[in-house]
Amino acid sequence: MASSQSSSASSAHAALGHDGHRDPQSRPQLDTLISHLLAAKRSLSSINHVWRANEIVTSSRSTLEESVVLSARTGFLRRGLNHQLRLLYSVRSEVEEISYRGREDFSASLKSLDTADTRLKKTLDLLRETMVDSSFRPQDEDPKSLHDFVDERGVEELHTAMKESIDRTNTARTELDTSNREFDDELDSIKKALQHYRTATKLASSRASASSSTSASSSASDSGLLTLSSMPGMLQALETHAQEMASLLESLVRHFDLCVTAVKHTDGGGAAAQSITGDIPAGAGAMPNIEEEIHANLNAPLDPLTGSEYQEMVSVLMKDAVEAEDVVVEIQDRISEMESTFEQILSQRDALQSVSRATAEVYRHLSTLASTRLPRYISQAHNFTRVWHEEYDRINNGLAELSDLHALYSGFLNAYDSLILEVARRKHIRHRVEKVLRETSHKLDQLYEEDVTAREAFRVDQGDFLPSDIWPGVGRAPMQVQFLRLAGGHLESTLAEGHEPEQPDTGHYEPDLKKVAQGAEGELIPDLPKQVVEQAYARLKARTRGVA
Repeated sequence: MASSQSSSASSAHAALGHDGHRDPQSRPQLDTLISHLLAAKRSLSSINHVWRANEIVTSSRSTLEESVVLSARTGFLRRGLNHQLRLLYSVRSEVEEISYRGREDFSASLKSLDTADTRLKKTLDLLRETMVDSSFRPQDEDPKSLHDFVDERGVEELHTAMKESIDRTNTARTELDTSNREFDDELDSIKKALQHYRTATKLASSRASASSSTSASSSASDSGLLTLSSMPGMLQALETHAQEMASLLESLVRHFDLCVTAVKHTDGGGAAAQSITGDIPAGAGAMPNIEEEIHANLNAPLDPLTGSEYQEMVSVLMKDAVEAEDVVVEIQDRISEMESTFEQILSQRDALQSVSRATAEVYRHLSTLASTRLPRYISQAHNFTRVWHEEYDRINNGLAELSDLHALYSGFLNAYDSLILEVARRKHIRHRVEKVLRETSHKLDQLYEEDVTAREAFRVDQGDFLPSDIWPGVGRAPMQVQFLRLAGGHLESTLAEGHEPEQPDTGHYEPDLKKVAQGAEGELIPDLPKQVVEQAYARLKARTRGVA
């Protein structure tokens, strides 16, 4: 019995940290002991805090496990997303480059087409403005321009072909632009999802930074695992608090047991102790070992104590009663700190969940885009490239044809002006020929007259002496020369046919220049005004300077 009391006293002494001393005073009043017993019973309500501490540790451990899995899954997704995002933006850059090159090449081709078409239209306008001189055409014919001699169906067909190529290219480019805008809308959606992800990551980092060391914050920007890195330390702190609270509760239980024993050993205290300890604080059942210890002490039979043992027990009880309230306060402080830490753990778990949801949102966007719409965007770029390559060749061929037509019509303009100069040259040559003919005819007439005079003088002087049959030609008239005008290239055929003039030429030649100019003798040479010739020469000279 004595040993049991000594054990109880020494246990209380060890738990509350006091040295036991015998108190020579008489036994304290029962009311004082009962008040300490009531206070010790109230202190046992701290068992709820210990139970809550155990619950917090269990929930925190479960939360940590959940966060580890969530963080690993999020990290795996994030690494894949980084690669996919780089590929996605690379594809968008390639598609934009295709569109840009196509627009640049198409714009350059259109500019070249416009330049060539403008040059051709200008040449056609010059053909319309250039009237054919009436001297080239029949007298009863309406006035004509050089354009009337041009078949413009080739130009129209070329314009139609170029318009079809341009329209087809424009359609393909419009479809590509529409596809690119849809692609950009997809990227905007992904950017918004990424913004949600960044916001969630920053929030997670800020929450973790408030409860983690500076050394841990360096890894936040890399993987977003800052919250996870601080949680194990928090869990360890929670476990330490829970262990300390359990130890403190055990000391309170021992103090309660000591109070029960002291009241029971005090005269008249047995019934009071039974009444006070009839029920223990709710929640004690959550810790069976403590509950068993309490009930064991309540139901244990009293061992007899000597006076000195009783005084020693009361002395220890009185001193421990002073510190019991401090133990309760410490338990409350620790549970408060645990609740705060647990809130941080839950907050950081929630931040990880937010990051995970944001990451999953980006992943869903990318997955949907990659599986459904991205192939169409890429296909649209390839379709535009194919169409543009086909139409680019046609447009280049059209450019070559436009240049050929321009060269042809420009050559027509030059040829007409050259024709005018050629007519002027031929007219000049005809004048020179007529001059030679006049001069030759005049000399022939002189020679003929001389020959006639000489023959007549010979006949007068010698004719009476010469027999008429000595030479039949002695009495014939002099030879006469006739000029015959033939169309170019007909001289040899005329001589081969033995052509003879219908009327013998008298030898006197006076050509009609107007009739010659009109071609009365076989060759048509228009009679062009001097102003027409000068204008043609000026135009040719201006074009020559322009080419140079």
